[in-house]
Amino acid sequence: MWGGCAATGGPWNNNIQTPHFAVGFERQASSLEPITMFTGIIEGLGAIAGNRPSGAGKRLTVEADFDLAGTKVGDSIAVSGACLTAVRLAGRRFEVDVSPETAARTTLGAARVGERVNIERALRLSDRIDGHLVSGHIDGTGAIDGRETAGNAVIIAVAVPAALTRYMIVKGSVAVDGISLTINTLEPGRFTVSIIPHTAGLTTIGFKRTGEPVNIETDMIGKYVEKFLLTKQDHSGSPPPGVSMELLAKAGYIK
Repeated sequence: MWGGCAATGGPWNNNIQTPHFAVGFERQASSLEPITMFTGIIEGLGAIAGNRPSGAGKRLTVEADFDLAGTKVGDSIAVSGACLTAVRLAGRRFEVDVSPETAARTTLGAARVGERVNIERALRLSDRIDGHLVSGHIDGTGAIDGRETAGNAVIIAVAVPAALTRYMIVKGSVAVDGISLTINTLEPGRFTVSIIPHTAGLTTIGFKRTGEPVNIETDMIGKYVEKFLLTKQDHSGSPPPGVSMELLAKAGYIK
């Protein structure tokens, strides 16, 4: 897969008790920009081993818990859901540049040495898609809002901007820190997911505490459908309406 990833989303404000959210939907890939995809099935954990300034951004060193054989400089690697490009490799360690935009709009801006992160390398065309299609472009940040045990699973609530839950549906997919999860319940600004022991043991979601920030990427299909429908509906420059039965009829989806 080609590299060249960037991520957008919302920052976390560590000076207040409640999450500070920002949402970024401005990004638009050019027709010449190569596309990298992930599945949300985390390969393994890693740790931030270095964090130093790099121009106006920063360079992170990440040490993976697993063998990175086959990875090369220029490959895309999702670090807690944010698609980044490997610029240096040494054994299980790799370095990535984090732009000012990515640092400001994802949890990586506050990354600390020793912090544990989820790692997934880019999807190959021959791979199975066991999770869902994940771009690695973060839509916003959220925060763990509660945990409770239910049988052999843990139900985790995540608080997010209401603008993000607009693009979620019950039993639909969402990526939390890069993990492909299924939405159990949904309300404006909050959703829950069920975490099985396997996922809890292999990803950071198993030990994230209430109040800790997470990167959120909503299912891209809903955003594309809405953009297509609204573009067909309104060319006047006025604020676009929401998706309605009338809009679906005008667009030819229902009769």
